[in-house]
Amino acid sequence: QVQLVESGGGLVQPGGSLTLSCTTSGFTFRLYYIGWFRQVPGQEREGVACIANSDGDTYYYTNSVKGRFTISKDNAAGTVYLQMNNLKPEDTAIYYCAMARTRCPAPQYEYDTWGQGTQVSVSP
Repeated sequence: QVQLVESGGGLVQPGGSLTLSCTTSGFTFRLYYIGWFRQVPGQEREGVACIANSDGDTYYYTNSVKGRFTISKDNAAGTVYLQMNNLKPEDTAIYYCAMARTRCPAPQYEYDTWGQGTQVSVSP
């Protein structure tokens, strides 16, 4: 059974940092792509970053997080991380990780397994 579990969310002040983890199981990690998304209640879900687990060179960031967020992976642990620095109030959202079989970046409909989400709140 394919599973993705996010962790690491919390409350942080503006300018602070958090590292999210997406721990996976039930599939051959290195063959797929992992994406991070976020959603504010009442708004559309937004793609944040993605990475190809087969190599370290294929990744993507949405413009609003470039230079602040870093996506990385640990193939042995089957885990993808999202290091978030210089957090801003507009980064407040529920963050989800998801698995795609196709590519990075990919439209959301190509992600076929999702985690339950972790809340990130950025507030003074």
